[in-house]
Amino acid sequence: MSIVSETLMTFMPAKRKTTPSGWTSINAPCCVHNGTSADTRMRGGVREEGDTFSYHCFNCGFKASWQPGRNVSYKFKQLMSWLNVPDDVINRLSLEVLKLNEGIEVQQRFVDLPVFEEVQLPPNSIKITDITDNQKLEPIKEYLAKRQLHLDADYNFYWSSELGYRDRFVIPFYYEGKTVGWTARTITPDKKPKYITESQPGFVFNLDEQRPQKIFCIVVEGPIDALHIDGVAVMRAEINDQQAMLIDRLNKDTIVLPDRDETGAGMVEQAIARGWSVSMPEWSPEIKDVNDAVIKYGRLYTLYSIVAAAESSPLKIRLRAKKWYAK
Repeated sequence: MSIVSETLMTFMPAKRKTTPSGWTSINAPCCVHNGTSADTRMRGGVREEGDTFSYHCFNCGFKASWQPGRNVSYKFKQLMSWLNVPDDVINRLSLEVLKLNEGIEVQQRFVDLPVFEEVQLPPNSIKITDITDNQKLEPIKEYLAKRQLHLDADYNFYWSSELGYRDRFVIPFYYEGKTVGWTARTITPDKKPKYITESQPGFVFNLDEQRPQKIFCIVVEGPIDALHIDGVAVMRAEINDQQAMLIDRLNKDTIVLPDRDETGAGMVEQAIARGWSVSMPEWSPEIKDVNDAVIKYGRLYTLYSIVAAAESSPLKIRLRAKKWYAK
């Protein structure tokens, strides 16, 4: 038995029963914290398979799990707290698991983490806020304002006077404080290509802003959407293994918000396969992504609606997806 399982079993309620399928049933401690009435029918299920520990509430749907090689997640800490595990025990257990994971198991798990080389932005790139007398920038500033992006607060947007870049704004890609790529987005309608991008395999946009105090990591497709909600972007409608490892390493509740189009549907199944939550909020049908939602509802409500609609049950996610993608 692992130290995690041993700790949990120590604080499990005395009233419990084991089912033929291998689940140990208890009165679920999570329901009153998730908007439902207190469980009195023993709908909380605990299961141990080797050193893997899983919890699933068959009443409110809350799930948490741990297996060797993983740190103790926020959800797992919630479960322990609801089982009246003292804070000092939770903190000590989390530290012990972290120490164990610094050994061989974690090195093996993260052996394929990407390494990013520092790159240069397009030639003659200048931070837009440092340019005060160039009339060519006015259409770009108007475009950014229309999309609810703020030059003085949201990001270090750049502009280049090079031919081919003059109708574009440049979004640098940072990793551990270094510039490791960029994308230049045109403001000219129907111009191809819409983006000129230099990106390295496995890169996840906005990782540097996922501070330790943040509970959630919201995963979207595009960098502009990520900036609106302080999330991360995988730059396409596919999450590769290197990107997933970088996101999992944050040790946060991961919520995938797919775009409302055919390509976004693929991200739903990838999220389910990785055990991440998926959010498909009750937005108006014409809203296809975060930027559309921010323009219509504002940032605060958009972020609230994403977190409130997060779902971890694969069945409920797939049922919601049918409505989300209905034409």
